[in-house]
Amino acid sequence: MNDTVKEVKHPFAELLGFEVASRGEGQCTTTLAISPHHLNPNGVVHGAVLYALADTGMGGALTSLLAPDQICSTIEIKINYFRPGTSGSLSCKTRVVHKGARTAAMDSEIFDSESRLIARATGTFMILARPA
Repeated sequence: MNDTVKEVKHPFAELLGFEVASRGEGQCTTTLAISPHHLNPNGVVHGAVLYALADTGMGGALTSLLAPDQICSTIEIKINYFRPGTSGSLSCKTRVVHKGARTAAMDSEIFDSESRLIARATGTFMILARPA
């Protein structure tokens, strides 16, 4: 595990049960052990949980490349859902595909515990100066 993982506090991700398995050099892997409160009324992982997992991974990947005086914020994310997540765990693998001075683009892929692709997301983030 990269030491930068320990530096990140993310209350929303903690509320949902996300874990950062690895983070550094423009990459981040986040995981989730699926539990009943992650499911929609049809018994599958709610799409918003998958979206939040990708968003969290994207922020983790990008912040691993930022200077201490910089932060980032989501501009937009597009996600495609391919199959339902129902039980076990999920793993989101994210990488930064482009980082400019003011924006960055990331790709995330979410897999179930059988390594099947559940969803894929692309996102654009803004890079900002850290508020004083």
